Amino acid sequence: MRESTIFKQEHSSPRHFARPASDELKRKSVRGGFVAIAAQGGKVLLQTGTLVLLARLLSPDDFGLTGMAATLTGFLSLFRDVGLSAATVQRRDVTHEQISTLFWINLAVGVGLAGCTVLLAPELVRFYGEPRLYWIVIVTSASFIFNGLVAQHGALIAREMRFATQARIDLTALAAGSAIGVIMAFLGWRYWSLVGMGLVSSMVSAAGVLLAVPWTPGPPRRGAGVGSMLRFGGLATCNSFLVFLAWNSDNILLGRFWGAHALGLYGRAYQLATLPVEQLTSTLSAVAISGLSAVQHDADRLSRSFLRGYSLLVSATIPIAIACPLFSDQIIYVLLGDKWMGVAPIFRLLAPTSLVFALANPLSWLVMATGRVGRAVSITAATTPVVILGILLGLSHGPTGVAMGYSAAMALILIPITAWSKHGTGIAWSDLWDVTRKPLLAGLLAGAVGVGVKVTFGAALAPIFVLALGVGFVFGVYVCALVAMGQKKMYLDLLTELLRRNSIRNA
Repeated sequence: MRESTIFKQEHSSPRHFARPASDELKRKSVRGGFVAIAAQGGKVLLQTGTLVLLARLLSPDDFGLTGMAATLTGFLSLFRDVGLSAATVQRRDVTHEQISTLFWINLAVGVGLAGCTVLLAPELVRFYGEPRLYWIVIVTSASFIFNGLVAQHGALIAREMRFATQARIDLTALAAGSAIGVIMAFLGWRYWSLVGMGLVSSMVSAAGVLLAVPWTPGPPRRGAGVGSMLRFGGLATCNSFLVFLAWNSDNILLGRFWGAHALGLYGRAYQLATLPVEQLTSTLSAVAISGLSAVQHDADRLSRSFLRGYSLLVSATIPIAIACPLFSDQIIYVLLGDKWMGVAPIFRLLAPTSLVFALANPLSWLVMATGRVGRAVSITAATTPVVILGILLGLSHGPTGVAMGYSAAMALILIPITAWSKHGTGIAWSDLWDVTRKPLLAGLLAGAVGVGVKVTFGAALAPIFVLALGVGFVFGVYVCALVAMGQKKMYLDLLTELLRRNSIRNA
């Protein structure tokens, strides 16, 4: 087997941490995109199947407790690699000494975060008035050490664009964690099954990354030239902190003022509403940021590559954003069961955010890949108060009010985020409209057909049949409309490119 040059134990030249050659970049980007989408499909199916099983074995209170714990562990996880993984991927050239120094920083941060979790556990118990949270966060804190141990190894995987490797690791870790979670829930471990699921996933993921990257860090060194990388990582972490405030204020406030049961309902609605697009966005992010970073100094190529990825993500998200609110009652009944029907109205109100995420989140690829991390912080700082205000305005009405306020705020900030992100990149509004116009029109047509299916069959058929029929028609009409509008060629070109490059490589 050919050994990847990025991992050879020679330290004399930064070329051993180089990006793929320019003739490989397009092949790896295209192949990586398809691998990411395929892996995403597997992850969504696995996560959905796990959620279906756990929803029948656990109560809203069990999910609510782990949601409360996540307000602390999720906050501290913002600092788990202090942005240094992103700095490694974005940096044009890196050396063994730099990556080694960052490795030890990441490991120290991971150990420090585990210690902070232990120290802050009593404060979390007092904030929520829930003693069971203490040992939940203590056990969960071990994940920080595993994450710190492999942060730079994972960044090297992304830098070399080994997306198939990362996909296998992610799927294996998810499958192992899901299996443990379901078994523990079946044995009556209640909320501990959710804790065990997350911890096992972290352990398996760390082991997989270490096995995939046969690189041994050297000792940390002063003067290794990591100052600019630390500044980049610090700004990226600051941006993540602001994003956390905006994206998690709903959980924090609902848990504090409405309790574990309300948070459990809201959390499952949010997970179902955003799971497909969040997984797809996070998976494609590794491909996009690595590829865009490599061509960041070629404005035309950067623009073309970004618009192609943007169109792909938006096209994949639109039918999901249509089907979820239309068939929310049927989705909740079929997936979660009768006892979770209180999730349906929350889910319906949150469903539009998936389209907003698809339109807004990819813009961060453009900002981060071009090194404009300061701009990312400014954008997030300006928009976070709007999201928090929307949540506060809806808080008095419980989970449904929070869902409505959150969705409205997300819709309001979409245009400012887009304008600020694309400024100075050469990408015009007309470019974004050109790549989203046809999918949006196809979505409107598919949505109209979906409404017709629901009105005609909603009361006449069992929920599972209404869901199957409705989703089938929405996706079928959507795909047919895209083909009729000439989008077929773009996706076939991507597939042809992938197959051609693979055949050349394997010849």
